[in-house]
Amino acid sequence: MRIRATVAAASGALALSALAVPAAHAGDHSAANLNKPTSASEVFGITAQRSSKAAAATTAAAAEPVISKVVVNGGKDIVLGTTNAKTISISVTASHASGVVDAYADLWHGTDPSSPDTIDGAILPNEDAASCTKASATTSTCKLTFTIYPRYDLYKNALAGTWHVSAGALAGTGADVAYTDFYSTARVQRLSKLTVNASPEPVKKGATITATGKLTRANWETFKYQGYTGQSVKLQFRKSGSSTYTTIKTIKTNSTGNLKTTVKASVDGYWRYSFAGTSTTPAVTTAGDFVDVK
Repeated sequence: MRIRATVAAASGALALSALAVPAAHAGDHSAANLNKPTSASEVFGITAQRSSKAAAATTAAAAEPVISKVVVNGGKDIVLGTTNAKTISISVTASHASGVVDAYADLWHGTDPSSPDTIDGAILPNEDAASCTKASATTSTCKLTFTIYPRYDLYKNALAGTWHVSAGALAGTGADVAYTDFYSTARVQRLSKLTVNASPEPVKKGATITATGKLTRANWETFKYQGYTGQSVKLQFRKSGSSTYTTIKTIKTNSTGNLKTTVKASVDGYWRYSFAGTSTTPAVTTAGDFVDVK
């Protein structure tokens, strides 16, 4: 049975770091529990060494399981706004001569999980054991789910960006294990929003069209959306009857995230803004705003 790490065992440094985050409510996996598991014994509730019974197994069966793949959120970035919790899954594929009966994964932010004062974010699985599906007698893919709460797990904007992915696997021997805190990385991002308004409408051919808009992103500290400043955004146009947008110009958001530029009216069509995204903020594109040119 898996042993969960608890805040009660935290060091003085961890206790101080926990004071900086909101108090957790019962049942969640909040940033208050930064004392994440860091070894196979903590994760699976056994010693990392084989028991005398396991030692009597064949040499092949006595080897560590081999983790061949870990997929976080279906391979997509994890994007959260200011309020709604999000549940994602992580699947671990591993193999061993005796089969694989359990697996583990978590997400953490920081530099060294063995030093609690260097970790400022940890997201632990909802389940105490993974759900494993056999691909063969030796290989299984095991799945865990994670519910992320923006107001608890993501308590500061600096948590946006790259997180580490821990991964582990337990063999059918019940004692042979594999575990690492640095299997791979995943991106956690602040949800972005973008608007556009092209006017006037209708407009005379050759007259000026003004395209305004605003780029905002979730602020995990204020629970509001704030303007994303100094970002390059493309103004794009699609002629009526066409299915293809063409970039007309690229402008930057101002100090409040606002966008404003002008173009000459030529033919009927749709105007939109498109933002390519950054490491902390996902790409976003508006729907097209139709302008009738007379």
